[in-house]
Amino acid sequence: MKYYIIAGEASGDLHGANLMRGLLAHDPSCDIRFWGGGKMAVVGGTLVRDYRDNAVMGLIEVIGRLGSILRNLRFCKEDILAWKPDAVILIDYPGFNLKIARFAHEHGFKVFYYIPPKVWARGEGRIRLLKKYVDRTFIIFPFEMPWFKSRGLDVIYNGNPLVDNIASTPSVHLTREEFLRSHSLTDDGREIIAMLAGSRKMEVGYLLPRLVKTAAILKAKTGGRFRFLLAAAPSIDRSYYAKYLDGNSDIEIIYGDTYGVLSHSAAAAISSGTASLEAAIIGTPQVVCYGMNPITYAIARTIVRLDTISLANMILGRHIFRELLQGDCTPEHIADELLRMTGDSEYRSRMLSDYKDMMALLGEKDPAMRTAADIERIIQEK
Repeated sequence: MKYYIIAGEASGDLHGANLMRGLLAHDPSCDIRFWGGGKMAVVGGTLVRDYRDNAVMGLIEVIGRLGSILRNLRFCKEDILAWKPDAVILIDYPGFNLKIARFAHEHGFKVFYYIPPKVWARGEGRIRLLKKYVDRTFIIFPFEMPWFKSRGLDVIYNGNPLVDNIASTPSVHLTREEFLRSHSLTDDGREIIAMLAGSRKMEVGYLLPRLVKTAAILKAKTGGRFRFLLAAAPSIDRSYYAKYLDGNSDIEIIYGDTYGVLSHSAAAAISSGTASLEAAIIGTPQVVCYGMNPITYAIARTIVRLDTISLANMILGRHIFRELLQGDCTPEHIADELLRMTGDSEYRSRMLSDYKDMMALLGEKDPAMRTAADIERIIQEK
C-alpha cells in the first residue's frame, strides 16, 4: 500500500505519527509520503513539506500568506498525481485539506479524513464536502459521534490517541527530582507552574508577554514560592522566545518534554488547543488563556457557536476549568487563577474529579492502531 498523509500543525504531526505506526504495524512494507513534522519523520516514510514552514491561523494572517498557501496547494496536487497513492489521508488542517479532498476524490483516489474539521463549532456547510469527497471519516472526540450521525455522516470513533501517547512517554513516570535532573535542573523545592504559550509564533507573541508579567506578579505576591517552566513548541526557535524573555524573567525554557513539564507541575497556564486536553489527561489543574488579532477575534465571535473553546470542557459537557479569552486574558487574571488552583484545595479537588469523569469518556486503548486497520480494510473492500 502507498499512503499520502497531510498534517499541517503540531497536533497533526503527533496524531500522524501514531497513525503511521499503526499503518506500518499492519503492513511493514507500506510506503508513506507525508506533509508533517519531526514526530512523523522519526517513524519513517518520506517528508514532503514540514508543517513548521506553513503554520498560520487567523483570517488576517492567512491573507498575508495567501500566495504561499496557493503554491503549496498546487504542488501538493501535482505530487499526489505523480506518486499515485492507494489512499490520501488528511489530518485536521481543514482550510488546506478540504481542497485536497475534493481534488483527490475527483481524480479517483481513496480519501480518508482522520480528525475532521470542527464543524460543530463553525462551518457546518463543510459536512457536505465530507459527504461528497471523503470515503470515511475518523473522529477522536466522543461528543462528535451523535452530532455527525444526526447530520447523516457515517463516522468511526476508535478513541482518542492522546491517552496512549501520554502513557508511553517516559518522563511522565519519572520522579520530580529525576525529571528536573534530566533537564540539568536542580530541585529547589519550589512548586512548578507550567506555561504553554502555543505552537505558532502568533500565539506565542500574544500570550508569552502576558505570562512573563504573570510570573512577576506571582513572585511579588508569594516571595518566590513558584518555579516557572515554559514548555517550548518544537516549531519555534529559542531565539523567538528570547524576544519576550528578558534577562530578568524567572521563566526557564524546556524543549521536547511538554508531557514531563505538565506531569510535574502544580498548575498550568495554557494556550487553547490540544495542549489543554493533554493537561487534563495528565491531571494538571489549568487555566486556558487565549487571544488573537482583534479583527480576527471580532469576526470569529460572529461565526463560532460554542460556549467553550477547550476540548476537555466540550468532552465532559461542562466547564472543568476557566478560560480567559481576549480582554479577560490579563496577567492579573492568570495569576489569580493559578493562585486559586494551588491554594484552594476544594477547587483543585473538584477539577481533578472532573478530569476523571472526562477520562471515562475517551474510550479504549490503541485507537490509532484500530484506525489504521479500518483504513486498510476499507481500501481492500472497495
